[in-house]
Amino acid sequence: MERASLSLSAVKSLVLRDKEDKLASELGDNEKVLSLMHSLFDAEGNFLRRKICMDSEAVANMTNLPREIHGAPPESFIVKLSEVIGSFKNLRKMALFWCKVVAELRRLWSEEQHIPGIPLDETPDLNSCLLYQQLQVINCCLSRKRRHTIATESLESVMRQCSSNVEDSSPCMDTMPETPVLYARVCTGELVIRLGAYQPTDLIMLETGEPVYSPISQEGPLLTEDLIKETEELVLRTGSVGAGCSQLLSDMQAFKAANPGCSLEDFVRWHSPPDWTETDQSDEAKESSDGSDSSSMKGQLSRRMQKEGNLWRELWETSKPVPAVKQAPLFDEDLAVEGILNALQDISPSDLFKQLFLSLVSNLIV
Repeated sequence: MERASLSLSAVKSLVLRDKEDKLASELGDNEKVLSLMHSLFDAEGNFLRRKICMDSEAVANMTNLPREIHGAPPESFIVKLSEVIGSFKNLRKMALFWCKVVAELRRLWSEEQHIPGIPLDETPDLNSCLLYQQLQVINCCLSRKRRHTIATESLESVMRQCSSNVEDSSPCMDTMPETPVLYARVCTGELVIRLGAYQPTDLIMLETGEPVYSPISQEGPLLTEDLIKETEELVLRTGSVGAGCSQLLSDMQAFKAANPGCSLEDFVRWHSPPDWTETDQSDEAKESSDGSDSSSMKGQLSRRMQKEGNLWRELWETSKPVPAVKQAPLFDEDLAVEGILNALQDISPSDLFKQLFLSLVSNLIV
């Protein structure tokens, strides 16, 4: 009756506190459990490491089996977790230990530490179990956040240097900047700062003759098999392609910021080379004598790009030069990880134990 009058967040806090009290009484003071937790999350990854002696055919079969039955890779965190949980003699202790594991995963995320035994920066392996995919997403999100921080600091460093140079009326080359300041000369002859430029390409801008730089772009969403299925069902049901448009617009904005004076043709040549056809030298000389514009002299867009109402052209005309780190995020890492941790906390025992059992079977441990 007391809890019925509380808010949802307050009720959740009371429930979690009750769980923690029970964990402390049933498992928390157990030295064996504490040792297992410490070993399982050991960053060195030496816990339960095996030296397997097999012939090449057996090794190949052992490598393929986890993918065939949707298990987890050998010596991964999931396989070791399966062995540890399987060592408990009753269901309640297994479930309580799992609660401690989820709590530790939350701590690692909050302290920006990677999960041991899981790749640091790989997209989810759809041939592995969903649990393994979800932990991959957590590690990948952490790596992305670190890259975003580095990119943000780099951009801020460039802006500070340029602001300082304007005030001092001295060129950037007179100092040794932390991040090199890059410029592009536009058609008017003015030098404009490149923002969010990653590295030069082999392309040259058609209208200005300046080198084309690949921009630092936003990374797409990280989708596990269940989210891919949901997305496919949404597309089939509604015909929506919103996510694809958002990514394309984001890439265009980042490209414009990194390549002042660029054109749609430059972007297409970089982003979708098959949609650009180079002009033969003989044709180029002929068009030059006819007074054709510079971009048409060097090639032309594909038919689909030239059609009236083409989505790429419409997005290009509305896009503004904005570096990726200053754009609205396409994928919220914090929200994604919070959703995964909540799902792991609420996972049904049957679903959890099925994935753990398959991981054991796939590695020939049972």
